[in-house]
Amino acid sequence: ATIKLRDKILRFPLGMKLLEEDLAKENKDIHLAVYSEEVLVGCLILQITGEYKIKMRQVAVDDAWQRKGIGYEMVLESERISRERGMKLMYCHARDVARSFYEKLDYHIVGEHYFEVGIKHWIMEKEL
Repeated sequence: ATIKLRDKILRFPLGMKLLEEDLAKENKDIHLAVYSEEVLVGCLILQITGEYKIKMRQVAVDDAWQRKGIGYEMVLESERISRERGMKLMYCHARDVARSFYEKLDYHIVGEHYFEVGIKHWIMEKEL
């Protein structure tokens, strides 16, 4: 279900699709999913990238559930889980359209923007 949601929200609009080799790299990552009843409404992935550093990636909330606090709560929960695991820094590669969302959660920009898959991105981080 999370693969379908990630494809729908993050990939299809760009003419992309998640590939098996992308998914194979995720077997050691932490996957969060939010359900309403039995319907998946949001998901994200946490990838440990250093002794005290964790990357938040593939954050997706279904269109019908956006702007209802689902993404906000997922990020807060991912921070709690990361702190429990001894992480001190969380970061993400945020699309420009999501920049203000992360700023409201006290993430700050590190460095200059860059382009990935034709979209402006920012590296954003937060001390946990």
